[in-house]
Amino acid sequence: MNTSQKRVLERKARAVRVRKKISGTTQRPRLCVRRSLNHIYAQIVDDVSGKTLVLVGTTGEDFRSKVSGQKLTKVEESKVVGQIVAEKAKGKGITTVVFDRKGYLFHGRVKALAEAVRNGGLSF
Repeated sequence: MNTSQKRVLERKARAVRVRKKISGTTQRPRLCVRRSLNHIYAQIVDDVSGKTLVLVGTTGEDFRSKVSGQKLTKVEESKVVGQIVAEKAKGKGITTVVFDRKGYLFHGRVKALAEAVRNGGLSF
């Protein structure tokens, strides 16, 4: 097993450990973060009903209309995605969430997204 395969397996093990402790309810849905090499996605999920309430990513129309041709770093893009998630969630009446970082370390893009969501008015 090479190092990249080992890194992926370790992240998946962390994700399982984190996910065992976290579940979204109707009162406090789960804010789930997905990160790839080029993009970042955030969604708010109600695990009781199994529905996605809010979904925002760097490939979406909301993000593209907000940045409109600006050249941003990945961390800056994460902040914009966090702001959009907070705006949409507040529009749907969501004020508190449970943060699910999947298996990613709370650092860099994930931390920037979380701080932008907090600054947008959501608490977790």
